[in-house]
Amino acid sequence: MLKKGFCLILLCALLTGCGAKETAQQAEDGEQPLKIVATVFPAYDFARTCGGEDAEVTLLLPPGTESHSYEPTPADILAVQECDLFLYLGGASDAWVDTILSAAEPTGRTLKLMDCVELLEEETVEGMEEEKHGHDHEEELGQVKEYDEHVWTSPRNAAQIVRDIAGTMGELDPEHAETFRTRGEEYAGQIEVLDGQFRDFFDSLPSRTIVFGDRFPLRYFAEEYDLDYYAAFPGCSTQTEPSAATIAFLTDKVRDEHISTVWYIEFSNHLVADSIAEATGTKTAMFHTCHNVSQEEMDSGATYLSLMEGNLETLRANLP
Repeated sequence: MLKKGFCLILLCALLTGCGAKETAQQAEDGEQPLKIVATVFPAYDFARTCGGEDAEVTLLLPPGTESHSYEPTPADILAVQECDLFLYLGGASDAWVDTILSAAEPTGRTLKLMDCVELLEEETVEGMEEEKHGHDHEEELGQVKEYDEHVWTSPRNAAQIVRDIAGTMGELDPEHAETFRTRGEEYAGQIEVLDGQFRDFFDSLPSRTIVFGDRFPLRYFAEEYDLDYYAAFPGCSTQTEPSAATIAFLTDKVRDEHISTVWYIEFSNHLVADSIAEATGTKTAMFHTCHNVSQEEMDSGATYLSLMEGNLETLRANLP
């Protein structure tokens, strides 16, 4: 980890200044669209929706890539340094950002998604596998406080982040500020309608207990809709093989609570979910966290809204 950080610092030093003059000149000219770089799909989707043809938005995380294993390329670092607005999470999956920002001051603005909303601490619920190698989100005097970084999984949070991104874009490009705001409000409004549909759905259920045979990066979603959840691992866990005790606990929970579906997330091999489902005679289904998308989803025009609408339809099809 130390070696990787040193290499990033050295690379930043070599690249610093390569594009700063061009970016500054473009800003003065006011003719170029805003250049925005995002580390994860939700930020990318929110920015491109607000920006339309008036912004050039780049997603650093390649489609189909697991965010927690991503490492920036030299081209990625240069893009961050040269852009007008850099959007990043501020959590474990993009911890490399702090190294870049401290080694080479970017020429534009930065916006951390975790600064846009009220944060929830990552938690380990009953039966969940303890993380052996936790992420240092915040460490003081030997105490580590870990916050869940998946803030967009709450549609209410997502709507707020959309508005914050639109407002920041307007500050950078006053000529298009009203256009950015209008687009942002329209998208945020659509997300809030979906939020109401999720609420109506969960209100109609006799039970709000869900079981994930996987990581659980949906703390904000569960909190938003008052769900009781059980899962193999916390949201930022790097583990993939739960203990026999964890699998036994989840299997018993599915039987005891008469759970109809065991869930897993995108890009998962869903072996744990399959094992629990086979042992209990239940089915499995995928919940898309929207952290990243596949190349096929990107090519087909997937959005945060369309993916979350898909989640609602999947929930309706699999929960009684």
